[in-house]
Amino acid sequence: MTRTEKEQLVVELTAEFKEAGAIIVCDYKGMTVPDLESVRAHAREDNNKIRVVKNKLAEIALKNAGCDELELSETNLMIWGETQVLPCKIADKAATTFDDKFSIKSGLLQGKTTDIETINAMAKLPTRNELIAMLLNVWNAPVQNFTIGLKALAEQKEAEA
Repeated sequence: MTRTEKEQLVVELTAEFKEAGAIIVCDYKGMTVPDLESVRAHAREDNNKIRVVKNKLAEIALKNAGCDELELSETNLMIWGETQVLPCKIADKAATTFDDKFSIKSGLLQGKTTDIETINAMAKLPTRNELIAMLLNVWNAPVQNFTIGLKALAEQKEAEA
């Protein structure tokens, strides 16, 4: 990688890290290429980014983005996205699927350092779309129950007649 390519990468990462709701740093040592590609495909489905970045370049991009410092060592896979929940879910799912080869090292939520327990707790939360679906079900239930009751009443009246 040339110096200009590295500088361009840092600029791109800085812009993306500024907008990121969550940045999760993971260890992927020992994973096969198909396994890693499955994690990448899962991240792409939810419009999240996943990338192996050199530690020094990632540190510079995080600093430029105004995020807390992370101690990056060895090989790291970074997962980030606009929301806080989805990158945590992707990392948690990969960690449970490939438990011996994939692990969560650290992370940032809204640019602030967070611990692994918080990341795992965030992974258990429902996404925005799931919350909207739950809310719509709650709103729809009274109308649905009312129509079921009216139908039962109509059938009862027909049976009596």
